[in-house]
Parts: sequence; C-alpha cells; structure tokens
Amino acid sequence: MTQRINIAKQVPQAYHHLLQVEELLRESELPRSTIDLVKLRASQINGCGYCVDMHSRDLKKEGESDERLWSVAAWREATVYTPAERAALALTEEATRLADREAVPDAVWQQASEHYSERRLALLVVAIAMINAWNRIGVTARLTPGT
Repeated sequence: MTQRINIAKQVPQAYHHLLQVEELLRESELPRSTIDLVKLRASQINGCGYCVDMHSRDLKKEGESDERLWSVAAWREATVYTPAERAALALTEEATRLADREAVPDAVWQQASEHYSERRLALLVVAIAMINAWNRIGVTARLTPGT
C-alpha cells in the first residue's frame, strides 16, 4: 500500500492544532492507559492499520501486558480491564459507530458517568473524537503502519 498524500506537509496548520489537542489530553487527569486503549479500539473498528500499530506500540512501551493488548477487540469477554476502562471502551464503540445503531445509548453514557467525573468524561469524549479524526486521515491518506 502506498501513501496517497502527506496531510501534515500539505496542511501543517491543521496538524499543529490537532497535536495541541493531543497534548491537552496527554497532560490531563484522564489515565494515559485509558486514552491509549480507547485509541486502539476505535482504530480497530475504523480499520486504521497505521493507528492500530502506533497505539499498540505505545501501550506496550507503557508496560501494558500482551493479554490486555490482544484482547482489546474482545474486551467484553476479557477479564483484564477495570470497570472504568470497560465503560470507556463501551463509550468508544458507541461514539465510533454512530451510523450503525442508536447513537450512544443512555445506558452506555450512564455507565461511563458512574466512573468518570464530568471533566474526565468530557476529556474522554474529546479523546474519542480525536482518534476518529486521526483514523479518517490515516485511512484516507493510506498511512503505512510502522512508519
């Protein structure tokens, strides 16, 4: 697969602003592992090989176990995630698959709000939105995993 376009080179201002939001998320009180699990799961759903590769590597560098990495796609059946992580993954799936079903059911939102303060919940929504934006850039531009 050959990369179609280098968006960062063509529109560096847009990349700069996207990276500023990423910096805000990194510096926030939302756990880094939660952010990266969310990014990995959304990337799996969206079929963004570049982002799946990058976020798997990020999680591994942060010390995540192979079991937690390999089971993200089947997190409902896995026993290695905290209730808060499970709520974040559920919200990620619903917010990523907006056209596939009822958009973010109240029960999923309620579950997430039981584990996260309003601020952390807002940060989680921003993190989900950001990875979905990155996935669309990666898939459309055909970014190559491992580069």
